[in-house]
Amino acid sequence: MTFDIKAPLFHDLVRLHGKWLPDKAALIDDTKTVTWKTLDERSSQVANGLHVLGIGRGNCVAVLMSNCAEYVEIMYGVLKAGAVIVPLNVAVQDDGLVGMLRDSDARAVFYSPDQFARLTGRHGDLPDGTRHFVFGADDPLPGTDDYEAWRDACSDAEPGIEIGDDDPCNIIYSSGTTGLPKGITHLYRRRIQSMYELSLAHRYHFDAVSICAIGLYSSIAWGSLFCSLLVGGTCVIRDKFDPGLWVGTVEEYGVTHTFMAPIMFQRVLDHEDFRPESVASLQAVISGGAPLYESLKKRIAENFGCVVIELYGLTEGFMTTLQPGDADGRLTSVGKPVRGNDLILVDVDDNEVGFGGTGEICVRSVHWMTGYHNRPEATMEAEYIDSRGVKWLRTGDIGRTDAEGFLYITDRKKDMIISGGQNIYPIDIEAVLIDHPMVSEIAVIGVPDETWGETPIAIVVPRSGATADTAEEILTWANARLGKRQRIKRVVLQADMPRNPNGKVLKRELRMTYI
Repeated sequence: MTFDIKAPLFHDLVRLHGKWLPDKAALIDDTKTVTWKTLDERSSQVANGLHVLGIGRGNCVAVLMSNCAEYVEIMYGVLKAGAVIVPLNVAVQDDGLVGMLRDSDARAVFYSPDQFARLTGRHGDLPDGTRHFVFGADDPLPGTDDYEAWRDACSDAEPGIEIGDDDPCNIIYSSGTTGLPKGITHLYRRRIQSMYELSLAHRYHFDAVSICAIGLYSSIAWGSLFCSLLVGGTCVIRDKFDPGLWVGTVEEYGVTHTFMAPIMFQRVLDHEDFRPESVASLQAVISGGAPLYESLKKRIAENFGCVVIELYGLTEGFMTTLQPGDADGRLTSVGKPVRGNDLILVDVDDNEVGFGGTGEICVRSVHWMTGYHNRPEATMEAEYIDSRGVKWLRTGDIGRTDAEGFLYITDRKKDMIISGGQNIYPIDIEAVLIDHPMVSEIAVIGVPDETWGETPIAIVVPRSGATADTAEEILTWANARLGKRQRIKRVVLQADMPRNPNGKVLKRELRMTYI
């Protein structure tokens, strides 16, 4: 006799938590608390409703909503149905949204009213037969189904739909605010494996309470959400990030874990309501999505009083972390690959570089994407085949390793500045400027120069109190501390930075402005 059982997927875990943790809070949003039993039942209703519509394995279901508990029950419902969840970035322009819905061939779309209104007059551009569900509308909207009425009319019985490890699980479109980003496709087993690895690296446990204040279309948000739900914890969801509200939420609910971009940590620390005792419940925090400068990492560690972990990762599937035990003397490193991940560096001639060298980061991972949706040429361009015939994924990032293999991110390959035939890495310049007392945020880009080919300039978001002389003061201060070839030509002050949902500065937009 043999027992036929496999490791659980997302839908298995929500069912088991609903059975064994029925009254424990799974989700807390701005208006309500949802128990595991309720989340299990409502996600089953969504799955059964999709099944009645003929939507299941391999079919795409998109979500274009603000953060709320219903967003999560819809996602789990799609996963219980064995379908493909497509969470859409609400910051993308209308044409981009239509393009992503067409590219994914979405069979159903779930909206909040404000997002549905954005596509008024454009629904005819969407795939034929697409069903539209709107949550929270005051009055019925033409051509749509009221989400709650539809859900509540569906059975909450366990759907019992067979889902394979190698079935497609999600399409997450790469960050961007214009054009058509690339759709990154993961399989069910690989996607949940990534959450297992992140949960271990972030030290999640049964009593964990996480906070998610980033749009649920973001990979960082998925880390906060699914890691806490994986272990049967609780996730507090906020519809937007506000540093004062964030501090109050951490204190009110005893939040233990958070995953945020560096700029979010900075804004929390700079907020007038921040006090170290307000965040005393925190046990472990992860920073990712953008470089975490050494000075900010020290501020977080000193003021949060908990484990601070820096993560470098790709939505395509790869992660490194710098764990606290390895941080002494390596604060600018992003650590080593997490379990089941590997990396190499390759030079400009695609030759592998050993420890101590610099090159493009190429990676392998147990939770790799299967490829870019409908973009075989982009998938091929991202491949690197080594001398043994082993396939790796090109990241487009430049890094170096020390003698022990700890990784340091040098810069994006496309952001590197070539001045007088020498490579200049903006991140090195940014790490100097961020320590100026008037610099709140910094981005360095290369601009054309008749003498050098390219030369660096610095775009700065200043702290309060800036004057007409601030830019010149920062320029003089910085160039006195930079190497001769690193010196910046000018400093430009502006009110804010263009960013993607993960907090990374969109340097391509800055280049469009200043080049």
